[in-house]
Amino acid sequence: MKVASVLIPLPVPEAFDYEVAAEMAVERGDQVAVPLGPRLMRGIVSEVRETTGSNRRLKAVEMVLDDPRLPPGTVDFVEWAARWTLSAPGEMASTALKGLRAPRPKPERRVRRVEGREPARPTASRTAVLETLEGRSMPGADLARAAGVSSGVVKGLVDDGVLEVIEIEAVAAFDTPDPDHAPSILNADQAASASAIAEAVEAGGFAPFLLDGVTGSGKTEAYLEAVARALRADPTAQILILLPEIALTQALIARLSDRFGADPAEWHSGIAPPRRRQVWEAVVAGRCNIVVGARSALFLPFVNLKLIVVDEEHDSSFKQEEGLVYHGRDLAVARARIEGAAVVLASATPSLETLFNAGQGRYRWLKLGARHGTAVLPDIRLLDLRQNPPDPQTWLSVPLREAIGETLLKGEQTLLFLNRRGYAPVVLCRACGHRLTAPDTDSWLVEHRYTGRLVCHLTGFSMARPKTCPSCGASDSLVAVGPGVERVEEEVRQLFPEARTAVFSSDTVPDARAARALIQSMIDGEIDILVATQAAAKGHNFPKLTLVGVVDADLGLRGGDLRAAERTFQLLTQATGRAGRAEIPGRALLQTWTPEHPVLRALAAGDRDGFVEAEMDEREAASLPPFGRLAALILSGENAVAVEKTAEALAQSIPNAERLEVYGPADAPLALIRGRRRKRLLVRADRDVDLQGFLRAWLGRVKVPASVRLTIDVDPYSFL
Repeated sequence: MKVASVLIPLPVPEAFDYEVAAEMAVERGDQVAVPLGPRLMRGIVSEVRETTGSNRRLKAVEMVLDDPRLPPGTVDFVEWAARWTLSAPGEMASTALKGLRAPRPKPERRVRRVEGREPARPTASRTAVLETLEGRSMPGADLARAAGVSSGVVKGLVDDGVLEVIEIEAVAAFDTPDPDHAPSILNADQAASASAIAEAVEAGGFAPFLLDGVTGSGKTEAYLEAVARALRADPTAQILILLPEIALTQALIARLSDRFGADPAEWHSGIAPPRRRQVWEAVVAGRCNIVVGARSALFLPFVNLKLIVVDEEHDSSFKQEEGLVYHGRDLAVARARIEGAAVVLASATPSLETLFNAGQGRYRWLKLGARHGTAVLPDIRLLDLRQNPPDPQTWLSVPLREAIGETLLKGEQTLLFLNRRGYAPVVLCRACGHRLTAPDTDSWLVEHRYTGRLVCHLTGFSMARPKTCPSCGASDSLVAVGPGVERVEEEVRQLFPEARTAVFSSDTVPDARAARALIQSMIDGEIDILVATQAAAKGHNFPKLTLVGVVDADLGLRGGDLRAAERTFQLLTQATGRAGRAEIPGRALLQTWTPEHPVLRALAAGDRDGFVEAEMDEREAASLPPFGRLAALILSGENAVAVEKTAEALAQSIPNAERLEVYGPADAPLALIRGRRRKRLLVRADRDVDLQGFLRAWLGRVKVPASVRLTIDVDPYSFL
């Protein structure tokens, strides 16, 4: 008999087998309805095979659904991603169907001519409508506008039976991009990089690249030229460009539209569900050439994927921490390998993992060493706060204040960077010292003055700022401690009341439209001083911005995070790189209490290679990534005893393995989130150890109770 293995979108460890009726045509990638208990479930066929029989009676596939078949590369990718992340393959498959599960857009109402019917009272207006319509169908409002008449004229023709209203299914139309629409003028380095990528795309097969260029060197122009050449070689080619932030998509979409004369498709959480369905259907039908999106766009059903670009590849936002845990950069490389496509990892500050792979020859290393055109890199200077401390309850030192004033007098723009949302990160009671935290969570509440609320950025909980201390009951004793961007903006407005000031953070620009409007205001010179988190520190090009002031350069260096130094170097390089990207030279001033720190010294000296070498040496000595591998096991549950017992059972069941260590169990740094107690175990393995195989063998020895949730994080980026 014929048997189909079906991936069902549930957290089960494997595909389920179903018998296929002899007369039913089923292929890999088909979407089918299968019985599971008392209900029918949608699933994806991962394998079809002939067998002589089974030792158990199999249920039968109920039907093959009319929805599109997933391409083989998509199914291969889903299965690989599940194995790599130790996730349930059905849940990975569910991600690939996310767009299809969205509701269809409402049908479009149009009018068309009824054959053989003429208006009883022909008038000039009615004649104009009929001549404009000809043999087409159009929305009534568009028809009236095109004919230069009122909508009442169209309605009258409908009432007379000359026109009829029809409903047309809304299908997304993506114009074909024109690779010769508006070519960019490239310098020699850009042209060489674009040619290398394009030649690999044209040759076919897996080809990974690192596009490594200083901020403002024109990496985008280089990879867009490679996109153009790929489309010239194959007009049906599909290209995926991944970005870490929704705010960055609007600027790139504008550049793509200018370059190719057609808008690309967007794929991220800010897109309405009906539009996501349109994009999904257009991609699987091959009607969409270019997709710009977030990490989940990797799961779209591409039928002719030729090139993937991961822009700002170093950015930690590519790591998904909740639900399915995966790193978008790593999965992008895997998808390119599976599809036989080229993949470009682009960054001014590549991750150590990517630099290691490029240095080992696994990736081809393309370098852009200078800014495009006449622009030069900004001059970076450290401001030692031990010598120039800010006044009490202020956050800007005198040298930084003076630099802002000079910049304003020149009619140029300033960016003040502080990667901390809200007004103040901590609210405490002066009477008893109590720090306000979210209910059932160890996370501190952040004060937001704009809304008058205290917010937990981890869980989303918010409350009005209380008038008394919830611990001791003291009145008017709560004080804000430390600065956030709102507090810095308050100080700026006091110092420079005539300056046009704005805040750029996820609180003030909650969606793509708001981000686009604020970015455009900055580009148009309508803002003098922009106070911003990392939302403005990467990818944006503000021609009039000549001063970047980093309010707290030490912020990211605190704590024991493995990647603290690397992440701080990357973020501050990106932030300072916003200055001087046009003709006017820029400068960056970094306020710090530790100017002797190696990260800050390397930044000031522009010595990325020196920083990378020192950081690599430290990682290699400890056999940490990229010289070793890590995996985290996080246990959580409302029953602290059950969590503790499960953690102990795991610790007692560790298989014997060489060149591998397990640390823990230990309380997580945030040991309580949403009422759930949390324990962590950390595995460190040499680079060539089969880490996933070890984890499967280990977890197969322990039954985790239903009351305890186990999250597996392969190659963790967060250690909370």
